[in-house]
Amino acid sequence: MHAGMVRACVYLSLVLLLGFSLWEPVDGRRTRYKPKPKPTSATKPVEEIPPAPKVRIDEISGQWYLLSMASRCKYLMEHGYKAEGTIIKLNVPSSQKDPIEVSTLTKLNFQCWEIKQKYQKTNIPGRFLLKANLPAKNTDVTIVDTDYSSYIILLYKKLGKSSLKLYGRSPKISDDIVDKFEDIARKQGLGLETVFQFPIYGFCQSVDKDHTLVMA
Repeated sequence: MHAGMVRACVYLSLVLLLGFSLWEPVDGRRTRYKPKPKPTSATKPVEEIPPAPKVRIDEISGQWYLLSMASRCKYLMEHGYKAEGTIIKLNVPSSQKDPIEVSTLTKLNFQCWEIKQKYQKTNIPGRFLLKANLPAKNTDVTIVDTDYSSYIILLYKKLGKSSLKLYGRSPKISDDIVDKFEDIARKQGLGLETVFQFPIYGFCQSVDKDHTLVMA
């Protein structure tokens, strides 16, 4: 297979597995055993969640482990078993105008890959923009909650669809934080059946340039 085609296939697989593309709904699997909520006759409106108050952007820099994600992405729910331990590294520049540099490291078919992105700052503290080739496909990224030292919860919105990600400074996190994440997800219409737990082992720490993908 041509090298360019291989990279394109890898790019698509990683983008879908990590929830960078929000596709059509499908039933997923749950992270912990809990009674499944009974269906209701009326669909509750999705609660609009503002950014965490008084976000100290410089304190989110550094390495975070992806622990859980709530999403109705069909590809993720059908192929989530292929997901590997994933970390992100956030580099917050000192300049207020420069974007946050985001590096995601994970494995695909036993090979470490890195995806580089830039979160553009907005006029709203704690809210960022991940630009696409078409403005209509931009992704809004919001810091929903964080204590800076142990966890951060990020909300991603694109084309009217949402996904929620829980990151930790370490691979292990308290049940209280997990409960908080699941409660926020529920308010976004993402029940336990949509929550996927990522592996907490086999992390990549560095990647060579031949296995680095840049998302414009």
